[in-house]
Amino acid sequence: MRTGFIGLGAMGTHMARNLHRAGFLQGVWNRTARKAQALAAELGCRAAATPAALAAQCDAIVICVAADGDVLQVVAALSGALAAGTLVIDCSTVSAATARTASAQLAARRIDFLDCPVSGGVEGARDATLAIMAGGETDAFERARPLLAALGKTLTHFGPSGSGQAAKATNQIMCAGIIEAVAEAMAFAQAHGLPLEKIVDTLSKGAGSSWYFVHRAPNMVRGSFPAGFRVRLHSKDLQICRQMAARLGVTLPVVERMIVEYAELIARGYGDEDISADFRLKEELFARARGGGGATSGAD
Repeated sequence: MRTGFIGLGAMGTHMARNLHRAGFLQGVWNRTARKAQALAAELGCRAAATPAALAAQCDAIVICVAADGDVLQVVAALSGALAAGTLVIDCSTVSAATARTASAQLAARRIDFLDCPVSGGVEGARDATLAIMAGGETDAFERARPLLAALGKTLTHFGPSGSGQAAKATNQIMCAGIIEAVAEAMAFAQAHGLPLEKIVDTLSKGAGSSWYFVHRAPNMVRGSFPAGFRVRLHSKDLQICRQMAARLGVTLPVVERMIVEYAELIARGYGDEDISADFRLKEELFARARGGGGATSGAD
């Protein structure tokens, strides 16, 4: 299946490489053309001038972009150039409503659409171990399975269009609570003078451990938060979760707290750091209680 990839960010670049390794990648397109040109030169594939030009030479297109508007713009650009029966797989994190809109637009041209958001971080994208949550027609999911298997290890079809995005929103709520709890716990341990390296080593084997604790608590030890999952992107995702919950008449306390905390981090210039940067705010709680006023980890 000749496959094009659109969206070469931190996740997408690794995912495109994995499609290349599996023998599927035909070409790439990215809004910043130099990224597409560099990856195409590395992999020996084509950097298309436009999404439509990429669509014309592919049987499937995988999308991994940042926001709802980006997905709809790409789908609009693709729709006139895609042949009937082409498969479009969107691995972006957007709202279930956006997924349903994109699906309906493409269905009118007899093009299959799957919303297939992913989880597993940059590491999962690099190692092809992502968890992939799919919404759309069962037949389309089965057609897509070889491509998805090149990207991840856990492939789950949750139901009709929008179901994959609803599953991803569930994941993002969990991530919000976990990273908040890890940041608070690490700040608590630091305030009690505990050696944080030993805390990570020991508690990673305990009942309270999680993927985020194992992989992101070391950032807190170092006071350095290189982007794995950026604060501003998780903030965007939680806004989606807020909207989806509001449609059911519900306000989610964890989501609301983390939207506020992420807004504070973004205002301070930390929006492109990893979400483990929430530790900056948590350690300040203890610093203020000691009369120290500011944070003690990391350099601005």
